Amino acid sequence: MKTATINDKLSLSDQLLISDIADLASSGVKTIICNRPDGEDSDQLTFTEIQAAAAQYGIIAIHQAITPGQISGEQVDAFRQAVDAADGKVHAYCRTGTRSITLWSLSEARTGVPAATLIERAESVGYDLSGMAEKFAAANPDAPRAPTPKEYDVVIVGGGAGGISVASSLLKRTQDLSIAIVDPAEVHYYQPGWTMVGGGVFTQEQTVKSMSSLIPSGVVWIKEAVATFAPASNQVTLEDASVLQYRQLVVAPGLKLNWGAVEGLTETLGHNGVTSNYRYDLAPYTWKLVQGLKSGKAIFTQPPMPIKCAGAPQKAMYLSSDHWLKSQVLGNIDVEFCNAGAVLFGVQEYVPALMEYVKKYDATLSFNHNLVKIDGPSKTAWFEVKDAEGNTQVVEKTFDMIHVCPPQCAPDFVAQSELADANGWVDVDQTTLQHKRFNNVWSLGDVQNAPNAKTAAAARVQAPIVANNLLHELGRENWVAHYNGYGSCPLTVERGKIVLAEFGYGGKLLPSFPSWVLNGRKPTRLAWWLKEIILPPIYWKAMLRGREWMVTPVHEKG
Repeated sequence: MKTATINDKLSLSDQLLISDIADLASSGVKTIICNRPDGEDSDQLTFTEIQAAAAQYGIIAIHQAITPGQISGEQVDAFRQAVDAADGKVHAYCRTGTRSITLWSLSEARTGVPAATLIERAESVGYDLSGMAEKFAAANPDAPRAPTPKEYDVVIVGGGAGGISVASSLLKRTQDLSIAIVDPAEVHYYQPGWTMVGGGVFTQEQTVKSMSSLIPSGVVWIKEAVATFAPASNQVTLEDASVLQYRQLVVAPGLKLNWGAVEGLTETLGHNGVTSNYRYDLAPYTWKLVQGLKSGKAIFTQPPMPIKCAGAPQKAMYLSSDHWLKSQVLGNIDVEFCNAGAVLFGVQEYVPALMEYVKKYDATLSFNHNLVKIDGPSKTAWFEVKDAEGNTQVVEKTFDMIHVCPPQCAPDFVAQSELADANGWVDVDQTTLQHKRFNNVWSLGDVQNAPNAKTAAAARVQAPIVANNLLHELGRENWVAHYNGYGSCPLTVERGKIVLAEFGYGGKLLPSFPSWVLNGRKPTRLAWWLKEIILPPIYWKAMLRGREWMVTPVHEKG
């Protein structure tokens, strides 16, 4: 928690952790205001979790969720009233603290405090509100006009696997572009490692590094969230109301884990045997549950597609079952895989090897089972089940442990923009990854709508393709690179063996190695060695640094 003291009554910070509540209580805080909607980030604690922790210290928690870049006058008034009405000190928070300090600043502007004073005060506690001058003017006519938008050759939205990789690939090809990465996150996660954390193979610490250590040299890191896109005018508006002007835009913010789509899920995550490897702080809880379960019912769920790493839900089942088998308790545990889809895996060639492990672990496969509701205290889950005729019914199941893969969708600021297709994803040409309507807009990673598997391996291949084609659009490359839909899913069928699924568009097999070296249709120790030992350093030291090992783009003459 990075705390900024605004005055004797109000302080603010970035996202709170449970451990922060005790510190706030000891400092005299009596009220907490959450200005962040639930579900913005995969590792974000819900308001309900914060509220429950605060109640233990007698702290009142208020949820005043603010959508980035969309602060209304009514919300400013509500924030001011909540602070004024509070008995004792107040602490407000959001993702970075920007929304909270913006609410306070706007409320002060309404009382006639000059914009320059507010901007200077925000800067003194670590926030840049220079882009808010125009909004301050709406409350205080004497405020100065908004500054000119900052201009960059390339603006990259998202500092994840895709965003940093494409920045590095651009720098590998040219050094004379001004490039900005927009991302408010302080840390960067190696998300493919969370399955291994949930299986007791990796530690949490192996899957995280500071964002500042990974931003390529020469790239400007803007620690803000995007509010809106204006592709017709080549502009991006940030959460703090500042504006970026670009020549080329790359959209790579990842997707949104929609925990709230399952009734009751956010309230019980991390408790009552409910876990998920899709969240950094919960993967260790998965391993704790697996180690502690000696008998009973274990359910593993998979929502409707698309999701990132489509094999991850069943990977959790395999690694858990392998531990139970080796601990000689599997015979006492009823393992069930509840899949909203109709098949175990989307590429048929890999299914026989996976079915051998389903049989080995005596797991029940329940297809067309979509998790819609969960009650943690009673350890009950409800599934919407569809039959062959399309009729649905709701089925109730009890559990001792349940691993949930949440429904997934595009981030709100993308889905509500002109860049999105009808389903909310960035609308790109699946071969070039160029936007279908805006020629200077590109997208890669989980947020775009090409029909490839949403994996880090896909982003690793896409990054040099986007870099090449963006430069071609600027007249700096003679060739157009084509993406074949490559994605990879290392299916951890047991500790020590992996079925390495590699495929492209239409399920075409695209193995990286000849079958005599590594047969991806069979479980192999070599594939496990790649996953455990080789792929993490390739991610940190090659992919994110523009070292394009085995991902040379395929070109067509432009």
